[in-house]
Amino acid sequence: MTSFTKYSVTKGLTAVSIALAALLSQSAIADTKVIHAGELLATPGKAPLTNRTVVIEDGEITAVKKGFISANEFGKDAVLIDLSDSFVMPGLMDMHVHLQMQLGPNNIRDTVKLSDADIAMKSVHYAKTTLLSGFTTVRDLLSEPEQMYALRDGVEKGWIEGPRIIAAAGVAITGGHLDVDGMAPDLLALKSSTTICDGPYECRKITREAIKYGADAIKVASTGGVLSDTNTGTGQQMTDNELKEIVDTAHGLGRKVASHAHAAEGINAALRAGVDSVEHGSYANEETIKLFKKTGAYLVPTLLAGATVVEMAETSDFMSDPIKAKAIRVGPDMLENFEKSYKAGVKIAFGTDSGVSKHGINAHEAVLMYQAGMTTADILKSATVNAADLIDMSDKLGTIEAGKYADIIALDASPLENIEELLDVDFVMKGGVIYKK
Repeated sequence: MTSFTKYSVTKGLTAVSIALAALLSQSAIADTKVIHAGELLATPGKAPLTNRTVVIEDGEITAVKKGFISANEFGKDAVLIDLSDSFVMPGLMDMHVHLQMQLGPNNIRDTVKLSDADIAMKSVHYAKTTLLSGFTTVRDLLSEPEQMYALRDGVEKGWIEGPRIIAAAGVAITGGHLDVDGMAPDLLALKSSTTICDGPYECRKITREAIKYGADAIKVASTGGVLSDTNTGTGQQMTDNELKEIVDTAHGLGRKVASHAHAAEGINAALRAGVDSVEHGSYANEETIKLFKKTGAYLVPTLLAGATVVEMAETSDFMSDPIKAKAIRVGPDMLENFEKSYKAGVKIAFGTDSGVSKHGINAHEAVLMYQAGMTTADILKSATVNAADLIDMSDKLGTIEAGKYADIIALDASPLENIEELLDVDFVMKGGVIYKK
């Protein structure tokens, strides 16, 4: 009896092992997806291809082949995705978002009324909205750090539907842009930022601490900001030696630095310090353009934010007088200076400052870029190839080719012919998973 029982159990385990192996094998095969792309912009900046087959396995692109090849050629359980009537391209990337906020009359109230958990739930909602609009990777340039790192990690683990997130920590001076303002003194003390530093050595320490706790990148505020509720202008605020210390420290720990900067002296100081991107760049001058081209830094223009704050300043009453004055002055200037920088050959990476504007309308930035004289080909490149380069992910993002993540979107017609096609993305895949079809 004992030997018979042992034999039966062994035989049963063998059968289970075979069955599990078969299931695992089928699962691997079933994870193969085959896209028939009628028009394929595999590498933005180059001409699109026609009638191509894109093969995806385990979330990565394994091949791009001529013609429409039957899905059965890649396994009996391979799934066919028919986009033969669509324009197919890499997922879009936004290099400047704020997933925890959306500017409006309730911002101050929400700051003191909403719990950390409430804000986290809002960010989950905004993340999914962003993904469904065709943006599969974003760089969040300052939110509550611990919550944003959790959102980033939750998306990466598949717990939350959202874009791939590069999460930055902000570093600024006391009373400068990115510090809290516009509240009673006792509330200012409660909401005081933990990433404020004064002097180069303090800035070195705070940068190291930000990276220690999970920052993928560092954002500095080298100038004042439009939405700071204080009459301190948009000129340079962080000193040259503070900027240099932050950049050197971040680079030494393998992190890139983005600089919020409006006035030319602040932009130029940030570029001389070695930042990797300048956000806004509203008052770039001739020296700025020379520094951009010398350092290879990117301009992230955020034209949509400029247009949004002008409209809000002119049509609503929730902004304070200092904010309104700055918004009405800076917004139009951003567009003019972006045109000069682009025509001078400055490298451009797509970024909106969404959170100032509504989440999910990120592609309106492309329309404004086009109105400012940027070609449709360069706009698409800025939101794919250039953005991937800025975040050091060109090996995995930005194009549709073997070895890259399967971040793919599709539209009814070519945005190369009409940039407004980006406003209505019909198909969204990130990492081989379909989120919209």
